[in-house]
Amino acid sequence: MTSTAPPGPATGETIIAATGLTKRYKGHTAVAGIDLDIRRGEIFGILGPNGAGKTTTLEMIEGLREPDSGSITVAGLDGITQNEAIRRIIGVQLQSTALFPFLSAAELIELFGNLYGVDNPAGQVDRLLKLVGLEDKRGARVNEMSGGQQQRLSIALALVNQPEVTFLDEPTTGLDPRARRIMWDTILGIREAGTTVVLTTHYMEEAEVLCDRIAIMDSGRIIACDTPERLIRDLPQDAVVSATIVGDGAVLTESDVRAIPGVTHAAIDTAETPPRIKAQTSDVQATLVGLLELANERRITLGELASTRPTLEDVFLTLTGRTYEQDDDTENEEDT
Repeated sequence: MTSTAPPGPATGETIIAATGLTKRYKGHTAVAGIDLDIRRGEIFGILGPNGAGKTTTLEMIEGLREPDSGSITVAGLDGITQNEAIRRIIGVQLQSTALFPFLSAAELIELFGNLYGVDNPAGQVDRLLKLVGLEDKRGARVNEMSGGQQQRLSIALALVNQPEVTFLDEPTTGLDPRARRIMWDTILGIREAGTTVVLTTHYMEEAEVLCDRIAIMDSGRIIACDTPERLIRDLPQDAVVSATIVGDGAVLTESDVRAIPGVTHAAIDTAETPPRIKAQTSDVQATLVGLLELANERRITLGELASTRPTLEDVFLTLTGRTYEQDDDTENEEDT
């Protein structure tokens, strides 16, 4: 796994505070009374599977949706009564952005600068393109850029007003692994330049690499909030044992795995082919021996047997009792 980024220039000062935020749609509670405390200068991640409430939470803080209840302050401004003032000091990259396809990167930055009333917007072009690694695309039209380049351009547009806080909603969704890592460098560069970054993601590794702190959301609630290191360190197990179940007709249940010595939590992801066992354990040796004995007894062949250190996925499993992959595959009527 990519190592986590060094801590950024975060301070103890709160720049965003939300209390009791709630939003409902047609009887469905998308966000269920959450509290947030985001500090100036940090990369704060809101992590959760599709439908967890991440996007709705961001949109309420950004002023795009009004909460049914709760309060929000951004840089000391009231999120309900001072909505327009907040929009002038934040930058927003939406989950999907429709850009004018026949304008160049430089022309779009100038256009957005004029819309924001920025002094000398043409003078911001080179700085912003350098920040997002698109210096060589200054004259390129949007329809000539790759998906990853368009994503980075949309982030440059979110920074045109030199915001105090930049919101990035699923900034790497749909990108290939190389483009995703380029985007990670871009996001780290934004934080190093002094802007607070709030991002949503459903990629566990991305949250672990980028974020100073993470709020894990599930079913509209925040179920944990801390640094990635502390969330993992507080788990009640030392390691994770995983294996695939090879062969047609092979049967093993989660209850079977939970009965193995040392296992604290267990799940079998049947969406994978072949199905994958994932067992959190406080005694790696006892669990490995017990799993092999059980497989021999049931005449089951195991593949890809491995032991790894815990990750944020294991935090999610511990807190919810189900794997993150299983939950992320479920559909929700609101893309929240």
